[in-house]
Order: sequence, then structure tokens, then C-alpha cells
Amino acid sequence: MSDGSKTVCEWTDQSRFAIYYAPARGSAWWDIGCSWLGRDPESGQRLVPPVLPALAARSRDVPGLARAPQRYGWHGTWVAPARCVAGAALEDVFRAAHKWARRQEPFDLHVEAAALERFVAIRPAMADGGAAMRALAADALHEFAPLRAMPNENERRRRLDGQLTERQRELLDRWGYPFVLDEFRFHMTLSDPIDANERQVLVDWWNAQIPQLGPLRIDGAAVFAECGPTQPFVLVARFPFAGAR
Repeated sequence: MSDGSKTVCEWTDQSRFAIYYAPARGSAWWDIGCSWLGRDPESGQRLVPPVLPALAARSRDVPGLARAPQRYGWHGTWVAPARCVAGAALEDVFRAAHKWARRQEPFDLHVEAAALERFVAIRPAMADGGAAMRALAADALHEFAPLRAMPNENERRRRLDGQLTERQRELLDRWGYPFVLDEFRFHMTLSDPIDANERQVLVDWWNAQIPQLGPLRIDGAAVFAECGPTQPFVLVARFPFAGAR
């Protein structure tokens, strides 16, 4: 789905939008990530995950290792999910996404699989790649800030229950999300929290695939939407970067 062709989402004041990186539709990275999570968030198709014999019985149900990532869809976050401010709607998000994407230039990002605390994710393999993604996320954060509603008191309290640092609390109060700017780390989540042995199996399997997959092509933004509370996130529009093919 490209700029100007958008999936219909019934938008309400409880809906949320997010600005994500998603590999190009039909690319090897898109296909393997959607297959791993068992769902294509753009088409809505349910997919059969790969079998990992080392995970024994759980290998037949990879989403059993990744229930939360499956709901959010195959992506890396630039701007975290939020409701729109009063008076704004999804079309306003599309306009901002088009404007933002046309200011960006495509590049390749070398990545690796790694354990991040208790879950497994794809992340930049080199510091300069991480810095480039952090810069993009910071730029997007400023671009979309006027459209993002701040969390309500219950949402804020739930975040504070997560043992945030003083800096993360400051960012939460300023931007509505604690993991932005200097606290931002680009990643594409592959699992829920799992035990150390399972983490190592996943890391090894994914790092064996990456040489054939090559680098991630960072060439566009994707608008994802949670149409209603607890519903799966869907990819509702793609906006290519300037010069992207």
C-alpha cells in the first residue's frame, strides 16, 4: 500500500495512531517478520509461523512466544501509539506523515538479533545506525507532537508503575512517552518476555537468517492504527521517503 492508497479504519476518540517503520510490502524482511508473528497487519491475513525444533512443543506456535508483538504488527517504533488531540483525525495524521516522509532520504540499516532484557528484537548492529534511527525518531516526535493527545491520569499512572528513571519521568510528562529522544532505542520486537534458553534459540535462529535477508531498507513511514481498545494494530497507510523507489 503506498502514499495515497489507505486502508479504511473506523476512527473514534478512543482510536490510537502510531508512526512506525515497516519493511516494504513483498520484501524478504516484510514476509519473514509477518510470518514469524503469524499476522500481516496490512492485509489482515493470518500466516503460518516457521517451525523451530529447538523450541519443542512451542515451535508449533511462534505467536505463543510473541502475543504482544503479534497484536502490534511487524514494525519498529518511531512515534509511539497515542490518541489524536481533540479536533484531529486520521486524515490529519496522513497529511503530517506525507509531509514528514518527503523530507527524509532512504538508507540501509545493518541489523542483528539480540536479547533486550527478557525479550528478543532486531536492532541496529552498529552505533551509527542506531544514531541515524534515533535522529529520525526525534524528528518524527516533533512533527507529530501537535496531533498526539497526552496520556490520561490512569495511563500515566500505569507508566509510572514501570519503575521509570527520573529522566524517563521527565520525558513522559513532556512528550507523553518515556522512551524518546536520548532514551530512544530502535528495535523490532520478536517475542514476549521469555526465559534465557528460549531467548538464545531465537537470537541464534534470526542471526542465521540475516545474512540472506541483508540490511533493512529504511525508505518510508507507515501509519498504524488501533481502531479500538485492545484491537490488533493495522497498517493503514505507507508514505515513501523522498527518492524511494
